[in-house]
Amino acid sequence: MIFMKIICVGRNYADHAKELKNEVPTEPVIFMKPKSALLPQGKALYYPEFTEDLHYECELVVKITGNGKYIQEKFAHKYYGEVSLGIDFTARDLQDKQKKKGLPWEIAKAFDGSAVVGNFVPITSETDVHNIAFVLYKNGEMVQKGHTRDMIFSVDKIIAYVSKFFTLNIGDLIFTGTPAGVGPVLPGDKLEGYMQGNKVLEVEVK
Repeated sequence: MIFMKIICVGRNYADHAKELKNEVPTEPVIFMKPKSALLPQGKALYYPEFTEDLHYECELVVKITGNGKYIQEKFAHKYYGEVSLGIDFTARDLQDKQKKKGLPWEIAKAFDGSAVVGNFVPITSETDVHNIAFVLYKNGEMVQKGHTRDMIFSVDKIIAYVSKFFTLNIGDLIFTGTPAGVGPVLPGDKLEGYMQGNKVLEVEVK
C-alpha cells in the first residue's frame, strides 16, 4: 500500500466522547500518525512495552484519491474513492498522563503499529459513506457497533476542514473517529472488523 500521511479525527461520536468524559467538540479534533504507525493486514501487533493499558478504537478509514487544498464540502466526495475499517490503537494510560499535563497525545496514539488498516473497498455509485454500518469483534464477541450517520462531522465535512490546514495527497488515509465501546486488549486477543456485514479487517495482538 502506497500512502502519504495518516490523519485522524478524535471524539467524532458523541457517545464515545462521553464515555471518556470529554466534551463534545464543535470543530473536528485532528491529530496525525506517521508512516511507521501503519500496520497492514496480516501483520500482528506486538504489545508495546511502554503501556499497561492498550485500547482498540475501530473506525471508518477513507483513502484519498485526489490532491487538493481548501476543498469545499460539496466537492469533497471527488477526493476519495475507497473505504475500509481501521483500528486506532491507543496507550490509554499514556494518553491520560499527557492530557493531565496538557501535552500532545502522540506517544500514546502514533507509535509504531498503532494504525491498523483493513482491506479497502472501492466506492461505487451505490455507496453512501454517510450510511455505513460497522462492527468490531474481540475474540468472537461484539465490542463496538457504529454507523457513519452518527458522526458529529461527516466525511465530507472532515475533508473540507482538514484541507484548510494540510494539502491532501493521493494515498492519504483519514481515520474518521470511533464510536462508544472502546476497551483494552491483551496478548492473545484477536480483533475482527466488519463493514456492511463484510469482514475487512483482522489483527492479532501478541
